[in-house]
Amino acid sequence: MTTLPDLAWLDGLALADLVRKKEVSPLELVEATIARIEALNPTLNAVITPMYDEARATAKQPLGDGAFAGVPFLLKDLVAEYAGVPMAEGSNFLKGRYTPDQDSELVVRQKAAGLIIVAKTNTPEFGLLPTTEPTAFGATHNPWDTTRTPAGSSGGAAAAVAAGIAPMAHANDGGGSIRMPASCCGLFGLKPTRARNTLGPAYGEAGCGLAAEHAVTRSVRDSAALLDATSGPMTGDPYYPTPPGRPYLEEVGADPGRLTIALNTIPLTGAEVHPDCRRAAEKTASLCADLGHEIVEATPDVDGMQMVKRFGDAWTGFLGWAIADWERRLDLTAKEEDFEPATWATYLHAKKTDHGGVFDGGPGSAFAESRRRSILRQIRRHDNADANSAAGSAGLLRVFARRSPGLRSAAVPVHRLHADVQCHGPAGDVAAAALERPGTAHRCPRGGPLRRRSDALPHRRPTRSRQALD
Repeated sequence: MTTLPDLAWLDGLALADLVRKKEVSPLELVEATIARIEALNPTLNAVITPMYDEARATAKQPLGDGAFAGVPFLLKDLVAEYAGVPMAEGSNFLKGRYTPDQDSELVVRQKAAGLIIVAKTNTPEFGLLPTTEPTAFGATHNPWDTTRTPAGSSGGAAAAVAAGIAPMAHANDGGGSIRMPASCCGLFGLKPTRARNTLGPAYGEAGCGLAAEHAVTRSVRDSAALLDATSGPMTGDPYYPTPPGRPYLEEVGADPGRLTIALNTIPLTGAEVHPDCRRAAEKTASLCADLGHEIVEATPDVDGMQMVKRFGDAWTGFLGWAIADWERRLDLTAKEEDFEPATWATYLHAKKTDHGGVFDGGPGSAFAESRRRSILRQIRRHDNADANSAAGSAGLLRVFARRSPGLRSAAVPVHRLHADVQCHGPAGDVAAAALERPGTAHRCPRGGPLRRRSDALPHRRPTRSRQALD
């Protein structure tokens, strides 16, 4: 029989298999997770909201036959809502002021998969920064080296998984908030296609599809199986991507054929790349070449600085929308003392420039309507035969947040549009479209390169550096 200390380094599917074989009980897994939180969190500060009573009660109930039945899980305190558990999104503006009365659909599906949510994890204020150091809850530390950042905004989730608290944890990503923490903490982090996981019922979409929900995991197969369990639209979603041809879990280990893979070690902005990061990219390319794939060195023909500026405008509008949304939902007025300086400065800039039309225009503003009508004209002109091209030719897409009237996400310049653009009714209203922008290189946001990496296989024992936390 597997001993409880060994369980900390198994992935979620392995733990679920032990539960099915009755070699360990869900309650034992929950208690082991709680014990590791109590032992490690004073050092890491990855967990901010314990949910021990809820987890223990869930573990004693029938959990069904989901892929992860009985497996402990952590929920990031951003966007996804758990009924009856306070939510703050890393901000003193919300701390102690909001407790949702229903689960997000994503949480409903996580529970249906058999996952037991044990706690909520730390995040920077509104997920704004690439580090996890909110004033409201304090800084999260990287378990490989506690003087370094786990990155952000899913830093609490990544630190907890890397430390063996749970095999995987909920995370979300707008500008790298899954991918950067996964890189800094030695985990697997996938940002799915926009709308692959629903944001309902609270939101139809966020940031023109910029924000995506998923997880950080210890293994690739866990990420695939979790996406199988949670993906798909819910009633009211404004758009959704084409369903996969087969389960994602079946893609793990499948022969991809011979691929042509582009290698780029030159950031689009011309920023300096640390030699360790360059070597890592080149080593990965060499491994792919050894596996039979074709490697081509290529740099996208993109004005990097202009792209950064446009992204900054979009992110400013997105933050302004998020705060304005909470003001309306909770009938509160944003005040400087409720926010961190960077957040407040960005919020004021959002109000001044109003890139997203959040504060003044509303859905009937001339700017929003002109762009919407432009898309509709193009779609009608093409008789919907080439909707992607039609939407792309409009040049700029506006998608409305579905929480309440008058809320809209930021306008984001379109590099390339993809998705099924669906037309409903005689007006031909746009119900689906998505942005796809060229990839960018990310640097470790603070503290330089990481010297220690996680174990390549989920069943291997931790290194001494990680054992030091136990």
